[in-house]
Amino acid sequence: MSVQVNSEAVTFAKQLIREGKFKNDEGHWSQHNPDARQENTFLQTHEIAEYANWHLGLDTSKGKDTKGHYHFPYGDFKTVHRDGLIAAKERAAQQGYSDIENAADELLQALEKQANK
Repeated sequence: MSVQVNSEAVTFAKQLIREGKFKNDEGHWSQHNPDARQENTFLQTHEIAEYANWHLGLDTSKGKDTKGHYHFPYGDFKTVHRDGLIAAKERAAQQGYSDIENAADELLQALEKQANK
């Protein structure tokens, strides 16, 4: 598996954070992470490119039109979640994807800065 940072998703997340579309939640990402049913419901009414915007990683070994191409989710298709960014950062670090880890950290810092305004 070859996973690289999804720069379009990073840009999208930055914009959401600037617009205040985030949750500075503390808890477990598993409480907010969309499950397969929610993902499929989203894809019934949205393009795969919109789905891609909610994932910080791209698996270049999988087709762009498959859910398996997208990794490291950070939001609930409406807002960026602090705990989603933390989970993405930790998982990326564990799996050796430093570019995704750094992107998640940068977004986390931006969210925390915006939350403290």
